[in-house]
Amino acid sequence: MTTDQPLKIAIQKSGRLSDDSRQLLRECGISIQNGKNALIARARNFPLEVLYLRDDDIPQYVADGTADVGIVGQNVVAEAGFEVAEVRALGFGGCRLSLAVPKSVDYPGLHWFEGKKVATSYPSILSRFLSEKGIRAEVHTISGSVEIAPNIGLADGIADLVSSGSTLFSNGLKEVEVIMHSEAVLVARPHLPKGKKAMLDKLVFRIDAVQRAARSKYVVLNAPNDRIEAISRILPGMKSPTVVPLARPGWSALHSVINEDEFWEVIDELKAAGAQGILVVPIEKMIY
Repeated sequence: MTTDQPLKIAIQKSGRLSDDSRQLLRECGISIQNGKNALIARARNFPLEVLYLRDDDIPQYVADGTADVGIVGQNVVAEAGFEVAEVRALGFGGCRLSLAVPKSVDYPGLHWFEGKKVATSYPSILSRFLSEKGIRAEVHTISGSVEIAPNIGLADGIADLVSSGSTLFSNGLKEVEVIMHSEAVLVARPHLPKGKKAMLDKLVFRIDAVQRAARSKYVVLNAPNDRIEAISRILPGMKSPTVVPLARPGWSALHSVINEDEFWEVIDELKAAGAQGILVVPIEKMIY
């Protein structure tokens, strides 16, 4: 395999992760030549070829080398059982695989499932979980609407993906145990050739820059010069804030970056320390 061949990435053709996967590539500055209903597309400005697949097929395509990398849910990787390397968690597609029972059940704990019938689209994950917990239950594999199984008498409970829980609620079910948490991940095939590994490193560099930007805000504020030291201690920044003198004597503008998770707490501290005219700007990319 020559190093000038594009990196092949498999993503969902349609479904839960499809739009977010495409959006991530766009935010990485990669322009994809999408044809209508195309199964393969090439990037115009990056050595990348996109394969549009069913999500359940992505781990196998990556493991056998048909695709070099893929974007897929951790739940799908765990269920498929193919040898792939998790390169990056991508921060979207968050959900959990959970056990659920009818609302009418007075659920006493996991031992309730002993001897029960459980319907799921994830028989491998469920079987491993129950085995690890010492629970012997009958696992029924279903494709599609798992949540209807208890209502039609096919199963006593289910194991299914949960995001908001609204689907369970509307089908008269309640979530009782979390089997695993899942999100979209970038996975790679084992023993990636050197040239492809270099392309993957460039892609991951861009993904990291996009993710850091999504978690951060750029802040500009005005402060009296005698408050700069105190305010600088509050601002986390990448290293230290940038300080620019203002036309007004005795005042400066400070520029820094604040983590989204700490944003409001830091803003409150800055105001208390004497900061004024605080301007908050979203960041498109952040490169270290």
